[in-house]
Amino acid sequence: MQLPPQATDPDEPATPPLLELTDVRVGRGRLPVLDGVELSIRAGEHWFVVGPNGSGKSTLLMTALGLLRPRHGRVLRSPALQGSRHVGYVPQRVTLDAALPTTVAEFLALGLVGSGVRRMQRRVQIGAALMLVGLAGREARPFWQHSEGERQRLLLARALARRPRLLVMDEPTASLDPRTAEDFWSLVARLAEDEELAVVCATHDLRAAARLATDIALCTLPAPGERTGGVVHARRGGPAPHDDYTIAFGRAGALLSGAETAS
Repeated sequence: MQLPPQATDPDEPATPPLLELTDVRVGRGRLPVLDGVELSIRAGEHWFVVGPNGSGKSTLLMTALGLLRPRHGRVLRSPALQGSRHVGYVPQRVTLDAALPTTVAEFLALGLVGSGVRRMQRRVQIGAALMLVGLAGREARPFWQHSEGERQRLLLARALARRPRLLVMDEPTASLDPRTAEDFWSLVARLAEDEELAVVCATHDLRAAARLATDIALCTLPAPGERTGGVVHARRGGPAPHDDYTIAFGRAGALLSGAETAS
């Protein structure tokens, strides 16, 4: 589905984008999932990717990570990302086998595979990442002795060990209780500001999006008679109460609750 183009924003930041998608069509298997995607993501921005199940949120993230090639259009990455060396990824949950004895340092080192970082430097970056998430000095502790919330922070530390410029997260608070989830989001917001990260996060947590997002990418299901969905982009800070950001965010809530059908 080709959605109407977003109106040009006169206040569009002049900073070159870290990641830019232009007229992108992408999918898994034989059928495309999203079409006409236009996104430009810069350092310091906090993007929330929202939408109903099956609307293509994870597909969009895999495209951002470079794991899915577009069938049409163009994906441009800044040289600052050095391919994927300075891209961090936080999945929804740990997939490591709990029967495998693993220290925190060994777990975080998995995030540096393919990064080109030498062994001695890995120790430095792992230690720095643990400090950033408030778990300094735990390198030798068994990973599985940590609580669910701590393990999620260790997933974040694993991504931060790459010293990313772009941080991609796929529903990172889905398994957390509300208080722990709120603490996690606050930590991410602080790190994004302090480290000047661009954050792209798929989530159903609309309260977190309302509080933290600079931009929303709303993935929509295909309209009747259409084969693909699309992405509506809205930026926070419009001059009117019913600016594009407010409209897109309200529509996201309606879609997720089933009160509205995609059009």
